[in-house]
Amino acid sequence: MTPTDPRYGRYVGLLGLLIVVLIVVNAALTKPNGVTGVEPGHRLPPFAVPLALGTLNGDADVAQHADEGASGRVPACSARGPQILNVCQLYERGPVVLALFVDAGACSAIVSDLQALVSSFPGVQFAAVAIKGDRSELRRLARSRGLSMPLGIDNDGALVALYKVASCPQVTFAYPGGVVQSKALLTRPSRATLYARVSELVAAARARGWREPS
Repeated sequence: MTPTDPRYGRYVGLLGLLIVVLIVVNAALTKPNGVTGVEPGHRLPPFAVPLALGTLNGDADVAQHADEGASGRVPACSARGPQILNVCQLYERGPVVLALFVDAGACSAIVSDLQALVSSFPGVQFAAVAIKGDRSELRRLARSRGLSMPLGIDNDGALVALYKVASCPQVTFAYPGGVVQSKALLTRPSRATLYARVSELVAAARARGWREPS
């Protein structure tokens, strides 16, 4: 093939289009683009997803009512079980710190950051969900990092729109009952910053009457 071949221009054009698509996808996954997650004062949208360490398969249930087609056959808050990560179940137990991430690059390191805080904040519900994650990779991640917090898989990427995800990772902080306490973190924070944000969440939850389990 030579530069004078008419197919050459088509291939160059396709290559240019591919580069543009990759740039757009990278920007959407790594940099805030005006979307800031669920706004403070709003309740966390309900969802239920399979746990990475389980054997349950299927897409995210994001239905608010029964028989909502692709969103789910049963309301998401009602979809519970030992192999399910259900955000409603989390916020019924206490304050929630939820990380949404793509299991590629440095984004997955957020699970280690959250796990490191679990013992310091009894009663706080730490959890993470991988967007369109690879189950075998997530299992390796969970075991290599010694995760005790739940790690879920959003197979169809439904949480991207539901939680207004525009960065990787995105960390959301919510009171018991599911109302978002403060703006989400849109990049991986230092552990000191993460510790400070969880401390603020706990203090604010206590001011609203929540008490850690004894």
